[in-house]
Amino acid sequence: MTRRLPLSLTRFTVSNRHRKAAGAAAAAIALALVGTACSPVQPAANDTSSGAQTPSGQDVFGEPADASQVKQGGTLTVALSADPDKLDPTLSRSLYSRYVFHTMCEKLYDLGSDAKVVPQLATALPTISSDGLSLTIPLKQGVKFADGGTFDSNAVKISLNRDLTLAGSARKSELGPITSIETPDPKTVVIKLSKPFAPLTAALADRAGMVLSPAAVAKLGANFSNAPVCVGPFKFASRVAQNSIKVVKDPLYYDAAKVHLDAIEYRIITDSSIRSANLKSGDAQVADSLSTQDTPALQKDDSVTVLQSQSLGYQGLTINIGNSNGIGNPLKSLGTPLAKDPRVRQALALSIDRDALVKSLFGGLNTVACSPISPKSEFTSDAAQVCPAHDPAKAKQLLADAGVNTPYKVEMVTSNNPDSLRLAQALQGMVKEGGFDLVIKPVEYAALLDQQDRGDFELLQLGWSGRVDPDANIFNFVGTTGSQNVSGYSSPDLDKLLTDARQSTDQAQRVKLYGDVVTKLQQDDPIIYMYRQRNLTGVSKKLLGIQVYPDGVIRTAFAGFAK
Repeated sequence: MTRRLPLSLTRFTVSNRHRKAAGAAAAAIALALVGTACSPVQPAANDTSSGAQTPSGQDVFGEPADASQVKQGGTLTVALSADPDKLDPTLSRSLYSRYVFHTMCEKLYDLGSDAKVVPQLATALPTISSDGLSLTIPLKQGVKFADGGTFDSNAVKISLNRDLTLAGSARKSELGPITSIETPDPKTVVIKLSKPFAPLTAALADRAGMVLSPAAVAKLGANFSNAPVCVGPFKFASRVAQNSIKVVKDPLYYDAAKVHLDAIEYRIITDSSIRSANLKSGDAQVADSLSTQDTPALQKDDSVTVLQSQSLGYQGLTINIGNSNGIGNPLKSLGTPLAKDPRVRQALALSIDRDALVKSLFGGLNTVACSPISPKSEFTSDAAQVCPAHDPAKAKQLLADAGVNTPYKVEMVTSNNPDSLRLAQALQGMVKEGGFDLVIKPVEYAALLDQQDRGDFELLQLGWSGRVDPDANIFNFVGTTGSQNVSGYSSPDLDKLLTDARQSTDQAQRVKLYGDVVTKLQQDDPIIYMYRQRNLTGVSKKLLGIQVYPDGVIRTAFAGFAK
């Protein structure tokens, strides 16, 4: 789906012992995996008796590089599990573009390892007026874009206005009710709002807060991604579609002394086993989205460190309810029973045994999810974490009540990488018990993003890497005016809950509202949330300074090869 990421799964045949532990649903998974060239089960992922570097489940974010311990120069190779979409912060929707943006497009704000917002191109957190309608942001001075242009308040204004007005912008609904952007002087930006908007600062710590070179914007317009120019430790050098992206050190960067590498090359390797092999052989020094099957062995490898953290996002199934005309166009029902009747969508949700998926497919590394709000979020609550029980009998009854003949055929679009296909096959076997005939439609990841934007799907499997403020995990995707609402879902009741949560500055009230949001989402099921993926990143011990926080972004900009 749009902004989303394909998963990284395990590769194994379920043993009898695990099959008994997980029950009948796990048996369905085992049947789905037959004949997929799977490897044997490895020791349990949380078994540390054999000397694993770090117990699974314990966060390992990585440490900043000590300048005295790293060499100057060299090219870092990162093995990526999917090809990033457009390298344009206004239009981009995938996690993988965020990896690249981290090196070349700094933001007004960033996240620390504790998931708290900190200044980046700004010098302090915004000053918010007493009525919540004005945010004043102080900016760094003496900063240059990679093309030599000066970073100032006017550049910020141009970038934010572009996010708000460019056709196809994925940032518009993230920025809320902005009425104007004022520049009283080159080092100050004042954002005016028609209503208070609590998530704005967090939004400016992601792609909406990236500042683009005004000269490049004027020259390239909507084709900015062909030669993107921002402020960053590195600058764009080249791209070969479906193959690689290269960035090189920017000598104009304001803190260039902290940059040790000459270049970073991102190579697209969709098969997780091949990414792991490249990491072990030294052909790549970083590999993203490790398989949960590969992780235990890599943790025992003296040449590799595994960074890990629990994602703020989710993996799920998005149902096309009203996106027949394509995203951004007037809503129109797809017309299928799945689109028209929430009972059919509830039946599909009840047919999925999340516990079996987590235990049997992921070795317990990932965790069950039934909502877009992480249990680690400061906005969580019991209501936000309610998880309907797996109940295929009830699923069949709901289908009967809805007048749907079984088995009910549903086509699901998914990425064609081996891991995504294994999950699809597991789901195919699992939902059969609930009365569904799931037909798998595999496509390339880039094609999948385009297909879901066009509304050319019935059911689609993708995930979202997650943000610190729950608004960014919800409104964009299920709000009627959400810029990434590829489900085409529209509910006035949900819109009101989300708008109230956006405008409230009271923490307890926002917590209550998001609990109500989850309740409503589980009634309508435009997205069926399945599990939270653990961020698993492999790093060669020849490399220092790689970090990965719960936002899932691999931070490579200030890394270096060990002396």
